[in-house]
Amino acid sequence: MPIWGYSVKEFDPDRAVKCAGREIKISPKAATEICRKIRGMRLDAAKELLEAVQKKKRAIAFRRYKKEVPHRTMDEAWYAGRYPVKAAKAFLFLLEELEANAEYKGLDVDRLRIVHAATQRGMKTQRYISRAFGRASPYRNTLVHVELMGYEVAD
Repeated sequence: MPIWGYSVKEFDPDRAVKCAGREIKISPKAATEICRKIRGMRLDAAKELLEAVQKKKRAIAFRRYKKEVPHRTMDEAWYAGRYPVKAAKAFLFLLEELEANAEYKGLDVDRLRIVHAATQRGMKTQRYISRAFGRASPYRNTLVHVELMGYEVAD
């Protein structure tokens, strides 16, 4: 069993709270774009955004992985976007976990801001797809590690 660590090291442990999801079955590209979008947001605003994405009311801008991505109407000035519903559901679960960790530490949840959101590609799972003439081809799925860190800001 591996020992997981966090990619963020220097922070004030009295005002910071973190959580992680390891080996989640979501798209690595969608996870990266969601992290880019929610980094710097307040916790309640990030939860509202992800709930709207699940209902397909607001799109996530795909800035890095934008090839053959359809145009969407978005809040920001960008053309390519998607509605990553499955990834948004996983991120909502992690944000609720972050909120619970903050309440356990005694932090004010209303002043919590997401200062670190990162994804890394995890291990690959392998299955087989049956093909013609009795052959089979491997089908690989990449799992994702997600790290979130919230910080209590004074404003």
